[in-house]
Amino acid sequence: MNPQPHNNPQTSAAPAPETLTVIACGAIAHEVLAVLSANGLAHVTVTCLPADLHNAPQKIAPAVEGAIMAARADGAGRIFIAYADCGTGGLLDAVCERHGVERIAGPHCYAFFAGNDRFAADAEAHMTTFWLTDFLARQFDAFVTRPMKLDRHPELIGMLFGHYERVVYLAQTDAPDLDRRGREIAAKLGLGYERRFVGYGDLSDAIIAAAAPVPEHAPA
Repeated sequence: MNPQPHNNPQTSAAPAPETLTVIACGAIAHEVLAVLSANGLAHVTVTCLPADLHNAPQKIAPAVEGAIMAARADGAGRIFIAYADCGTGGLLDAVCERHGVERIAGPHCYAFFAGNDRFAADAEAHMTTFWLTDFLARQFDAFVTRPMKLDRHPELIGMLFGHYERVVYLAQTDAPDLDRRGREIAAKLGLGYERRFVGYGDLSDAIIAAAAPVPEHAPA
């Protein structure tokens, strides 16, 4: 009589991470998607709000709150806010606290791209610096020149930018065309120019941490 084979217990696969919804500023949409792609974070979905909210920062907190409520209505469990304070004066933090969600640390995207600690260490120089990112270098005319009417009234340049000394381009990518564009912007504003390659700064770590699986509590 042949012995019956033993059934080997099957090892259950690790559960898939819970979907994370990232509510992001449209001005960093490309960078958020790049971080997700580079790190294989396929369980993360992204909702982007209009980038031009930065021209009306008082609208950011209500817009984010609306997006949170819409995501919750669609069944979202975990939500992360890819906005810094961005000129809301703490109103965005109040929204995050009210809904039990977290946002990326920092006062604005220039700080978290540069690295919040490094940015804070050089605070005195910031008052005379006009910052660019990849997005703003690419979209300067749409977000600065035309809204401020600099194309029709170039005399406003001295009034609006006279207290600045330099343009600092915080580059997310090594793009010669954006470097050239940054130099043109600095020349238009009559300011010095500096380029710093910073990549995605604190944004990468913040998204990776937010997307990590929630550890299961050990039984008491």
